Amino acid sequence: MVAVHLKAPAPPVAGSSPAFDVKTIVAGVIDDVRRNGDTAVRSYSEKFDKWSPKSFRLSESEIKDIIATVSEQTIKDIKEVQENVRTFALAQKACLKDLEVEIKPGYVLGHRNIPIDTVGCYIPGGRYPLLASAHMTIVTAKAAGCRKVIACTPPILGKIPAATVAAMYFAGADEIYVLGGTQAIAAMALGTETIEQCHFLAGPGNAFVAEAKRALFGPVGIDLFAGPTEVLIVADEHADPFTCATDLLSQAEHGPDTPAVLITTSRDVAEKTLASISRQLDSLSTADIASVSWAAFGEIIIVDDLDEAFALADDYASEHVQILTKEPRLALTKMKHYGALFLGERTCVSYGDKVIGTNHVLPTRKTAHYTGGLSVLKFLKTCTYQEVTTPEASGYLGRLCGRAARAENFEGHARSGDVRAHLYNGDNIPWITEAKQ
Repeated sequence: MVAVHLKAPAPPVAGSSPAFDVKTIVAGVIDDVRRNGDTAVRSYSEKFDKWSPKSFRLSESEIKDIIATVSEQTIKDIKEVQENVRTFALAQKACLKDLEVEIKPGYVLGHRNIPIDTVGCYIPGGRYPLLASAHMTIVTAKAAGCRKVIACTPPILGKIPAATVAAMYFAGADEIYVLGGTQAIAAMALGTETIEQCHFLAGPGNAFVAEAKRALFGPVGIDLFAGPTEVLIVADEHADPFTCATDLLSQAEHGPDTPAVLITTSRDVAEKTLASISRQLDSLSTADIASVSWAAFGEIIIVDDLDEAFALADDYASEHVQILTKEPRLALTKMKHYGALFLGERTCVSYGDKVIGTNHVLPTRKTAHYTGGLSVLKFLKTCTYQEVTTPEASGYLGRLCGRAARAENFEGHARSGDVRAHLYNGDNIPWITEAKQ
């Protein structure tokens, strides 16, 4: 049977266009910050956020005063979640070992896993102050061993987001700035008079932040090219439709452009999930966003069997893939393309987003076909080295290099090899004799 859509995404609206030319606006801000540094940063903060404090960087005393306003339970929860993230990040790091091996007598090759020196982390604000982004970016960078982590978060309606600052501080940020948008990304990537230039940027954000990271990528590294949040559920006849509906809507509330997809082998589950979504939207406080997203991008697809479901899910390569089947671990062998898997009803995407410890910065827009999400490994550079420890090995390699390079018409490369063959094998190399006369 061909897959059947019980609900398909809405067709695109003809002639629709963004309200702003994001690319042009971002390019202008970046160019201005590159030329004018802190002056430009302050100008755009005033323009976009109505925010111009004496210093964007919070002092240690200011941070402590801010944290004192956060509830004790929130602080406790922040610390517990960060410990989960840190524990998993350190376990991942332990899997990646430095290496040194003598592949042949005298040929010593190796690699070292070196932390990126200076990292910039962006923690979004706006409608949803994402404390969890501090956990996922700052904690992970510090677990990797990065020397300095600079963190920026925007003000929210002219006020400092206290819980976010607490999360940034306890995560281990070395410098905390209340600064948002393209101006924050440009300042961290380019450096200013007061903000040290970073080598790598991590963290989500709105369309302007995403475009700024894209535009600045190259001289500075970035975690991912981020798109809207995505969720896909694979369900069989054992799945609870109410749970399916709840978990789809949990992600649809992220924004009006969130794809939320159910692929199921059961028409009954499909129909009951669709009905439950309609009922749940009546009481969901974020229905103004979730309903738009579900109407435009929601899908429910019925397939013959789980093999077809897994194959279709792999084609979607969704950011979050939730497996609500009798044997959820089967997905570990059947699927290859996803940002993160959530196996069984006892877990959910929201656990990954907020508390359990795996990283929530994940690939979107089918990029899971070639990359995984943010992890401690992305804050490490695997750098190789080599050493030749015997004259015999160097002489032999010199001869081999001379022949291999000349096969490619690289005479200069060949001559570097010739010098070693001459020094350590005593080879008579005509060009060396002539050059030394």
